[in-house]
Amino acid sequence: MKQDEEARLDALYQLNLLDTPPSASFDRITRMASQIFNLPISAVSLTDRDRQWFKSRVGVEHSSIPRDKAPCAQVAETTEVLVIPDLLADNCYATSLLAETGVRFYAGVPLVTREGFGLGSLCVLGTEPRTVSEVEMTGLSDLADMVMAQIEMQHAFGRIDPLSGLTNRTQFLDDLEDLGRDAPGERRYAVLLDLARNDQLNNGLRVMGPSFVDDMVQDAARSLRAALGPGRTAYHVAATQFAFLSPPEPERDAYLALLRSMLATAQNASVVRFAMTTAIGVTPVILGEADPRDVLRTAYSAAQDARASENAVSLYSPDEDRVHGRRFTLLNDFGAALDQPGQLRLVFQPRVDVASGQCVGAEALLRWKHPRLGEVSPGEFIPIIEQTSLAKPTTAWVLDTAMRQLAAWRKEGLDLQLSINVSAANLEESDFAGRVQLYLLKHRLRPDAIELEVTESAVMENGGRAMTQLRELKAAGVPLAIDDFGTGYSSLAYLQRLPARVVKIDQSFIRHLAEEERDQALVRSIITLSHDLGYRVVAEGVESAAAATMLAGMGCEEAQGYHFARPMEAEDFRQWLVASCSLPLRTATASDAAAGGHPGPSRVQRDPGLSFRKAALAGSGQRSTRPGDTLG
Repeated sequence: MKQDEEARLDALYQLNLLDTPPSASFDRITRMASQIFNLPISAVSLTDRDRQWFKSRVGVEHSSIPRDKAPCAQVAETTEVLVIPDLLADNCYATSLLAETGVRFYAGVPLVTREGFGLGSLCVLGTEPRTVSEVEMTGLSDLADMVMAQIEMQHAFGRIDPLSGLTNRTQFLDDLEDLGRDAPGERRYAVLLDLARNDQLNNGLRVMGPSFVDDMVQDAARSLRAALGPGRTAYHVAATQFAFLSPPEPERDAYLALLRSMLATAQNASVVRFAMTTAIGVTPVILGEADPRDVLRTAYSAAQDARASENAVSLYSPDEDRVHGRRFTLLNDFGAALDQPGQLRLVFQPRVDVASGQCVGAEALLRWKHPRLGEVSPGEFIPIIEQTSLAKPTTAWVLDTAMRQLAAWRKEGLDLQLSINVSAANLEESDFAGRVQLYLLKHRLRPDAIELEVTESAVMENGGRAMTQLRELKAAGVPLAIDDFGTGYSSLAYLQRLPARVVKIDQSFIRHLAEEERDQALVRSIITLSHDLGYRVVAEGVESAAAATMLAGMGCEEAQGYHFARPMEAEDFRQWLVASCSLPLRTATASDAAAGGHPGPSRVQRDPGLSFRKAALAGSGQRSTRPGDTLG
């Protein structure tokens, strides 16, 4: 694959080997390879983008040949041993440059970095066909390992970090491999010390500059050396991360207690103890069985878990690791879901007038059918994507899909409104209001055919920029609603400033309305306050007739929830509407035609809605537990 090839080339270029002068250390290895096979030609061949360049060569006059049909290129690409007894008998290489110059035999062993990238080959060539023995290939493989060791020593990064004076990650990986050979099966713990969160580092760099991190690292290195004592090795494995191994066969609880004590002592002596939050991750290691790179990964995972623990020391949890692995998989796969038809879809849940029981709108809920994992709960994938760059294209997909369906229904005469939840990320876009209007034009819909829902937290998070976008939307005639009311700031100043006319009471207040007197008092107060300020009120998550009756008595205008209907596919929802006779078919009027040919809402004062995140959670049987969890 092209991506893998670019990564391979990048690994080669980082070593700065190409077009460097000859080296006696490489030449000795090349001569030994030639002698083992008793062949006239041998080379350390590196596979560049369009050439094979020889770092060392015996019996070869030129320093490079074209990569096309060069056997060494195949070795580098596959990282597998290649033996060609007779080039002229091989369909691929019979017409190669080597064959044309008289080469008949080839044997090559890959030169592979510790990350698994093939750099090229240590190869031997002959002018007569021949076979190879096991002893010869073992010798060639040993010499290839010597070439890679020489490359690492001469051209790779050094093993000592110049800032901390500690051995680095490369040495940690090598030492762990060596211990696996020397003491297979021995149990230890790998410990990773993470000095600070990313936001703390950014704040320190912004205020004090790079010297802030330098001083912190040097201070931590001194403390770690002192804590480990003589004969123990500490490793500087990342910019602000250190690692070390426990003594053999430690008792778990006692060792974790020792680490907690060590961390407390180090923090008390740290010059930045009030500005940084240090965490320790611990992962069990069985020498000889554990992949050294995976050891660092799991230790880092444990360190991140430690930030949420009381004592900032955490033992690696396979269950937590699987959860994070699944989250990463979902995040990585969701981008493809946006581009590939059939994975994402909208389902629809009625929104009902409390007094009459008539359906006055719908919520469209996002669903994802993963090609391998099946149906993924919106309560699982939406919180993952809403804090990433995927939030904006997801909202665009929902806007376009919802308006397309709405336009289709209106052509059939269904008088319906939909609302779309807007995330904090959308309110950061300077052209968001304009793009909403473009979607309305694309689908020939009136501005009041939709309603955009915003959470209190999303608006407060973006301040003036968010208010600018919302005012532009209101000026364009797009209705706005306050979503998840009661879970965010809920300030009177906020209610007065926001250009919305609908308040949606969060389902957490409605869930136990029929049983909890305090919830009844809160909901009654919210409804009264909202009415006094000129808002229309919608209750979310109504799941019983008793709750619906209470809301009607309190003067709540609209409600939605399982008591009325569960989410339905688009065609099922349409049939439900017609069958229930709650939203009759009608024909477009002349005024509708003037606005784009489609009927507008029959009651301008009502504001039915299509909530993306919150309603998606409700429709899946899950609850939104965090204020401001929106994505549109």
